[in-house]
Amino acid sequence: MRFTRALTAAFVLLGLAAAPAAADSSPSASPSEGGDAPTTAGTSFRTAAEFEQGQVATADGAAGDYLYWSFPADAEQRPTVKATVKLPETHAAQTWRIDVYDGLRRRQACQWGAQTRTADTGTSAVELACVLRTVRAWSEPWANDPLPGTYYLRLTAVNVPASDLGVPVSAEVRVESKDVGGAAAVDGSLAEPLVPGIAVTSGADRGDEDEKGAVLSAIEPEDGWSSGWWSDRWVWSGIGAVLAALAGIGGYALTRGSGRPSRVPPGA
Repeated sequence: MRFTRALTAAFVLLGLAAAPAAADSSPSASPSEGGDAPTTAGTSFRTAAEFEQGQVATADGAAGDYLYWSFPADAEQRPTVKATVKLPETHAAQTWRIDVYDGLRRRQACQWGAQTRTADTGTSAVELACVLRTVRAWSEPWANDPLPGTYYLRLTAVNVPASDLGVPVSAEVRVESKDVGGAAAVDGSLAEPLVPGIAVTSGADRGDEDEKGAVLSAIEPEDGWSSGWWSDRWVWSGIGAVLAALAGIGGYALTRGSGRPSRVPPGA
């Protein structure tokens, strides 16, 4: 009876801990309300227009231009970048492409998605998508893993015919992330996220007066940058330890028998 009650309590704890862990894995795709998304794009990494995940950033440009935006991505997130390019009624075949770079300006490969698409003659719009790898809290220096910080999105047309150079276009970009949770957790974290100006600003905080003119990027996740040490894998590790202890107690209760044998000889 005691063993049955112990197992029941264990399953109740398992259900309570699993509920928030399951919620953490849901996509954070709701559009942000109250924030103003940019209506222009930058022309380089340094002038990239900043926007938050969930916002729809727009820009007008021309075929042949390089359009740049930047957005924040934190550890254990798997960002999905989407772009829509609206073309004029008359144009030749155009091939559009999106590229994503991390805070070190290393190009990050797409796991899947239509990163490059060709708009045939007469096509009014072309849609692109890129699903990045899960952002890691820490990585080896030689690895090319995506790390927390600012990410840059570049949208451009490649191999544009000379007749279409300068043709006006309009673009919309959006980023959504799925929280992967403890499945992507690692032991370790960056000292600071890879955000433009973070190193110089940290130096100014230590008393370097000549460095205080640096401007830190204004974008960051809604809940701030994660510390990198906590994840739901700690919850599951605790549940596993409790279940292992209960299994040991249950095994002992089932195999210990009726107690020590009697010392009185039979028939005495």
